[in-house]
Amino acid sequence: MMKKQVKRIITVILTIYGFTALTSCIKEELPNTECDILSAWVEGEQYESNFFQANQMRVDNISSNEKEIIFTVRSTFSLPKSLPVHFAITSGATIEPANGSEQDFTEGPVTYTVTSQDGAWKREYKVVFREASLPSHTFGFEWVDEEMGYNNSIYHVFYEKDQSGNRHNIWASGNAGVTIVNPDWIPERFPTRSIADGYVGKGVCLNTQYAGDLGKLFGKPIAAGNLFLGKFNVDKVLSDPLKTTEFGIPIDKEPVRVTGYYKYQPGKEFTNAKMEVVPGRVDEASVYAVFYRNVDDDDNDVKLYGDDVFTNPNILKIAEVKSLPPTNEWTRFEMFFEGKDADDQLVESRGYNMTIVFSSSKEGAAFEGAIGSTLYIDEVEVSFELEDE
Repeated sequence: MMKKQVKRIITVILTIYGFTALTSCIKEELPNTECDILSAWVEGEQYESNFFQANQMRVDNISSNEKEIIFTVRSTFSLPKSLPVHFAITSGATIEPANGSEQDFTEGPVTYTVTSQDGAWKREYKVVFREASLPSHTFGFEWVDEEMGYNNSIYHVFYEKDQSGNRHNIWASGNAGVTIVNPDWIPERFPTRSIADGYVGKGVCLNTQYAGDLGKLFGKPIAAGNLFLGKFNVDKVLSDPLKTTEFGIPIDKEPVRVTGYYKYQPGKEFTNAKMEVVPGRVDEASVYAVFYRNVDDDDNDVKLYGDDVFTNPNILKIAEVKSLPPTNEWTRFEMFFEGKDADDQLVESRGYNMTIVFSSSKEGAAFEGAIGSTLYIDEVEVSFELEDE
């Protein structure tokens, strides 16, 4: 549910035009209509041995567009049959099954339903306990689903399946944010979408688009197509857009190389964040990967965002395709991780995250690029150190 985000947008717009009194009335007319899980955690010393690190017993800052809450564990086979999960939910809301009640997660996800205080709104969350490993080392982007965002717009989401057929929602894009200002869009209109004619089977199309008059009003005039390993936090679209992209997922091996196939054509006119044309500048696509320590020295959870994905001190290695020349033919790319070696014990204890990022405009996070720039991606493969020995 995105009611919280919608009210925030209304508040910002009305404040800009000086109608703060009206905004207060709107807030008063919509009390206690939210039904979000804000945090989830497992407590108790008897459960600590199921986790690699203490920070993995808690999931905080859960986005309002999130539908799955994942706890990373050593082994799903050693999980107790009865395990209590505790939640912080929005004020006045209720949750079923009961908060802190013991549930069996060994057979798969458990669905929790949160109901708003006024009883008019409900949200379902799947809580999953999962081992931290990639479901596959190759990504063909064959698994695609449709999801409805705000304004009845429907967009594509990409996911993976492991050998047992379990779904892993490890890919994210900015599509959810686009729904805020674009009513009734179909998947084919979004910056990130599936295509039927990839290099092999299906593929991904990333396209830089005009973000609409509202986006321009807030100094965010374009929306670059993007796809990355991690999560997208729609709550921060207007307030702190560089924090919408939460890069990285835990992995259990040290990556060495990423390969794949691409096609790319830049748009005609490169514009800055003010939509001013920059003469002579040509847009570029971006493909890179980052391997980083996922906790700090105080064992606090670490995530990378759009403002520190290359500069965070917890980064060990970065891989980047230096150049993606325009081409209408599927062309192979290759990039190697460069930087410090990982600690083998930390690798085994899932102490590192990895992200892979694709964008149709290299400076898209700064809302600079060329409308019409289009990047196609398919058949991505990650090679790991342990496999190469």
